[in-house]
Amino acid sequence: MKSKPNIVLVHGAFADGSSWSSVIQELQADGYRVTAPQFPLTSLADDVARLRQVLDFQGGPTIVAGHSYGGQVMTALGKDAPNVVGLVYVAAFGLDTGESLGALLSEGPPVAAMKHLFTDKKGFVWLSEDDFVDHFAADVDPVKAKVMYAVQQALGGSLLGDVMDEPAWKSLPSWYLVSENDEAIPPQAQEHFAKRMGATTVKVPSSHVAMVSHPDEVVKLIKNAAEPASSQ
Repeated sequence: MKSKPNIVLVHGAFADGSSWSSVIQELQADGYRVTAPQFPLTSLADDVARLRQVLDFQGGPTIVAGHSYGGQVMTALGKDAPNVVGLVYVAAFGLDTGESLGALLSEGPPVAAMKHLFTDKKGFVWLSEDDFVDHFAADVDPVKAKVMYAVQQALGGSLLGDVMDEPAWKSLPSWYLVSENDEAIPPQAQEHFAKRMGATTVKVPSSHVAMVSHPDEVVKLIKNAAEPASSQ
């Protein structure tokens, strides 16, 4: 009987660990040990520290999958990624050395999902309800999308200026799911990330939240990434 690697799931901005619920259920049903912690989204350093905390108690090889900003978090592990044997990007940022989210997002006009971002008095950035339901989670049932909006976690504004050091994808094999109907991270940008990291890539006709609207495809990609790490 094969021993399966652990799976750690990293949520992105404007989301929380519950966004992985359907993926978690499928992976657990197939015998995987899954952890999907909550991330503070206060600073990149804080979020990487939370990921390292979780990786520290993984007993054996681990696949890390990140959605959106969650890709930034796992990328920032760099060369020091204990237990990690593969990275799965789900419509996620895969930045290279010297790049930042703020600089990347400023390269073109505001994407539809972020046209009405607003910042609170503490410097945290939020999505408006219309942008969340109609664009961020465009192919999710509106009732469910409104629940997702209600539990969104705001993003610390300072995160936009954090510059990437050497990315983890230069040291680890990577897989990438491109969301072809994404209105938060343009599909062309996702394809660029995937190509330069040499990732095994699949494309899904999904909004930004593929793990919610297309969990089967996300699970399949994670399992493909986990297969080389499975042992007899």
